[in-house]
Amino acid sequence: MSHGILLVGENYDILKLLHSTLDSLKNLELEIYEAPSGEEALLEASRHRIDLLVTAVLLPGITGVELMHKIRSRHPDLKSIFIGDASDRKVREKVLNSGASALFDKPVPLADFLDAVERSLELERTILPSESPGDVMSAARQARLSDLLANFRQDMQARAILLLNDRGLVLARAGDLYDNSMEVSLLSAMSAIHNAGLKVSRYVHQETLAAYYVFGGGDHDLLFIPVDPMYALLVAGDGLVAEQRVVETVQAISALSARVEKSLKSMGVTDELILPDEAEQPVVDSKSPASLRKKKKSQDEQSESPSPELEGLLKKGKKQIDVNDLDTYWDQAAEKQRGVPTNSDVISYEEARKMGLAPDKDR
Repeated sequence: MSHGILLVGENYDILKLLHSTLDSLKNLELEIYEAPSGEEALLEASRHRIDLLVTAVLLPGITGVELMHKIRSRHPDLKSIFIGDASDRKVREKVLNSGASALFDKPVPLADFLDAVERSLELERTILPSESPGDVMSAARQARLSDLLANFRQDMQARAILLLNDRGLVLARAGDLYDNSMEVSLLSAMSAIHNAGLKVSRYVHQETLAAYYVFGGGDHDLLFIPVDPMYALLVAGDGLVAEQRVVETVQAISALSARVEKSLKSMGVTDELILPDEAEQPVVDSKSPASLRKKKKSQDEQSESPSPELEGLLKKGKKQIDVNDLDTYWDQAAEKQRGVPTNSDVISYEEARKMGLAPDKDR
């Protein structure tokens, strides 16, 4: 089944960039059309089936939201992605409340854009895939884990809760973020925080992980808690880290983390925190190439020691030379070189006189 995507905007370079980015998916089911204005976009919508509209927030003579409603009257299942000023909260609320899948600021984060396209068209997730159930657990166990997250979300009145692995992939989730436009970049940043926290835990010699990362304000509060070195929980919601509630929230999520860790251990997919002084030294095979190279280097270093004859000369060289002897040496050397031509084809005047080639001064 083919999917029609309509790209609308005045900036030709951005349209071509987005078109090339969509081509990188190498999905033969995608049919991509371009339009530089709202009028031409409506014309394209009358000619082709459009499943996804990617448009600028502001267009000449019409807004992106108005264009979306006009095309949706012809294509009721239309999905939409907007590009504009994502920092303006009023604009974001207006766009997202209209049913848009995502809103991106310029420059457009291409990984997040492709993920939004895949989610909107319900394509196979290639940019931010979920961890395959067959890789770590059975579908039944994953369902129980998802139910555990869903129950906690309901009890805490959170908007979303996600179980992530150390690569930033979603293992299980309940609910969605208020604006998941930047979910790829957000989870990538959380993965970096998780890995950095593990280093700190090792440096301070924590026996068990005990870290909490709190982000208040914005679209919603975020609370990020490592479960073990391989997994972490991300909770999003309104007022989760308010001063009168933050302690209760942390305690509740800590209890959830313990239950999740227990479930993961029963599945055999957890890991332990390794302290720096507990790291085992690698065992090197004496016949391995690295060992042989090290042995050869040691032999070379031994063979580079000076021979007895050279040592004797070096010892003699330590004798102090008298200054007068040194002057005498250089005077004799200069006398030997005096009159010696630097060019073999040239002789001195004295030599020419001796050979009868020059007149004698005495005559």
